[in-house]
Amino acid sequence: MTSTLGRVYHITAFSWYAFVVKCLAAKDGEKLPPGIFVYGGPWKYLTFLNLLLQMSFFGLAALNDLQAGKKSETILSRCKDLLFSVFAFPVGMFVVLLFWTIFAYDRELVYPATIDTFFPPWINHAMHTFVLPVLLGEVLVQPHIYPQTKHALAALGVVGLAYLFWIIWVFLSVGIWVYPLLGHFSTAGLAGFFFFNMSAVTLFYLLGDKLNSHVWSKDMNKTTANKQ
Repeated sequence: MTSTLGRVYHITAFSWYAFVVKCLAAKDGEKLPPGIFVYGGPWKYLTFLNLLLQMSFFGLAALNDLQAGKKSETILSRCKDLLFSVFAFPVGMFVVLLFWTIFAYDRELVYPATIDTFFPPWINHAMHTFVLPVLLGEVLVQPHIYPQTKHALAALGVVGLAYLFWIIWVFLSVGIWVYPLLGHFSTAGLAGFFFFNMSAVTLFYLLGDKLNSHVWSKDMNKTTANKQ
């Protein structure tokens, strides 16, 4: 029952994200509203990168479901678990919670009202709301093997720095910050904000690990006992 539910869940989630990405791609060529600029395309937005990340994970999970035998021992399964535990869960949670926190304070700092004429409300929620329940659903339908924490956090740090350098490059190239909020910080403030963000992502990684262990502890103990 659980494996069947997992297959259906993964295919449904992958199809949903593929549909959302397709809808965003269809916007290419349309006149951009104030608050969005051409340079870097959608690749400069963490929200868009996260959508691709979620789609990639659920696509990989759906492929893994097609494998016969002991799935937990395959390279594909290990890659799927790594992608979910280290990137998909913490980054997805971070995007949703940080976006709505800033949006509630002052939406103009992260998602100016002018963008509403370009993206309908359902796309906004597809990018910034539904990601969270879909991730929590994944925690419930399938267990994941987590890597050593130090290795996971090192990988997150490298990816975080890469994105930081990317948005700084965009700013140096066109003189506009990807997110209006960043223009309100001094250099020291930007460093502090980035440190805060990485701390939050780290906490979300640890949260994912704890949730996974809590939900699947009995199954993991049975698996360990059978291997002994």
